[in-house]
Amino acid sequence: MGIFIACSIIILWASNLVYALYRVEVDYLSPLFYIHILIQTYFYTGLFITGHDAMHGTVSRKKAVNNAFGYLTAFLYAGMWYPQLIKNHRLHHQFPGTERDPDFAGKSGNFWLWYLRFMMKYLTVIQLVIMAVLFNLLEIVFPVSRILWFWVVPAFLSTLQLFYFGTFQPHHRPHADNMQPHNARTLKKNHIWALLSCYFFGYHYEHHEYPGTPWWKLYRYKS
Repeated sequence: MGIFIACSIIILWASNLVYALYRVEVDYLSPLFYIHILIQTYFYTGLFITGHDAMHGTVSRKKAVNNAFGYLTAFLYAGMWYPQLIKNHRLHHQFPGTERDPDFAGKSGNFWLWYLRFMMKYLTVIQLVIMAVLFNLLEIVFPVSRILWFWVVPAFLSTLQLFYFGTFQPHHRPHADNMQPHNARTLKKNHIWALLSCYFFGYHYEHHEYPGTPWWKLYRYKS
């Protein structure tokens, strides 16, 4: 089931991107234009969530297959290096919401300062070079305006979506007693909103409590 869902998200992300690049006009007065951006953003977020599940070994029981999905989705998302993501994510789960958590901004509760620090921690020169090369290759076939609106903008928006629901909202201070031992708060029970907002990733206390549960089963642990 994990492989089927992972493949479905990758196919949806790729097919919607290709369709938008070929067929959707950049029309600032058209609601469909903005709908396609939002849909692509959602699939971009799903792409990273799939890589995140791979970090927890929940895409496939076969390690080689699971890691293959991890490498693929991390690269497709933003030219990211999967082993580095695993290293940081393990520290995040080991020391959530503390100074030793690479995703935590310490005493800063400012959303944008934390977001910038978060992004700078994960951006690398190699990653920027990869994305620049891909951009130039896409530019051979597609107009720059479509590449920007249907590839670059959704990728950026998905980082905000992932950061808000997966890092800032769950782990910002103050840390209440009901957030222990994971320093993580969680969304109120609303499965439709939890799915649409970030693939149940807002059920974040549940994720830390049951890290071996894939995203599409997290709702089962929501009381």
